[in-house]
Amino acid sequence: MNVYAEKVGIIQWIAGLEDKSTLRQLKKMKEQSDLPKRDWIDTIPQKERMTILQGLEDSANGRVQSPLEVRKKYE
Repeated sequence: MNVYAEKVGIIQWIAGLEDKSTLRQLKKMKEQSDLPKRDWIDTIPQKERMTILQGLEDSANGRVQSPLEVRKKYE
């Protein structure tokens, strides 16, 4: 896929649009894409975020178990 050709095709299509509803939808898409990108971790609940961060800290400090050890615990 040639990205430049795709862009030109889309620009030409937009230039010929008369449907106000479609133009409003495109404008809304543009406005949303202009918003600052949020890190995924900022979109989850605080409790889940803390659990993930604790797990990363545990892993970095060697406080981990192998999958076999975990499996034995539940067998």
